Amino acid sequence: MTDQAEDPRIRRARLSGPEVVTRNATVAEIAADGSMTILAKGTNEWVCTPGDENKIGSPPMCMNPMGMQWMMDAMQGKPKPTNAAPGMIYMLCGATQRSNTNPADRTSPAIPIGPHWMITWPFNAAANGLPTTVRDKGAWVMFAGTPYEYLHVCGDPWEGNEYHEGDRAVWTMSYAHR
Repeated sequence: MTDQAEDPRIRRARLSGPEVVTRNATVAEIAADGSMTILAKGTNEWVCTPGDENKIGSPPMCMNPMGMQWMMDAMQGKPKPTNAAPGMIYMLCGATQRSNTNPADRTSPAIPIGPHWMITWPFNAAANGLPTTVRDKGAWVMFAGTPYEYLHVCGDPWEGNEYHEGDRAVWTMSYAHR
């Protein structure tokens, strides 16, 4: 095995989430059966995976324990996720996905999705007025109406301008035709 600093799998996995999480995360390759090959042992509860850039639906990602439980349940085709609390998954390198509506779809053409993060807990799109269509900004509920529905938020959580006490609000707005 190459030096950890030079291993492209470790570098790719650590780019999938915020540095405050990934610098101390375990980096592992995870097989469909849930077995893990540790590439770098971490000291926090997060696990980052390098994914496979040549395989649709295998992006680099970084997951907390409940997010990982949700992902493993989905990968193993369980009828519903077994995480007992909301999970968090970062995919800040972007991803490709086969379907926005069916977590078991393995044959549809690839859907490119930009950098995003996910809260893996049931979100009822209709009851909460949330969209279910893939978008490049904002949020939507992926896999709506299935046991695997979750909140999908596009972009980096640290994008945008920060407010500091004493700042003056300046509202700007722009419109674009559809």
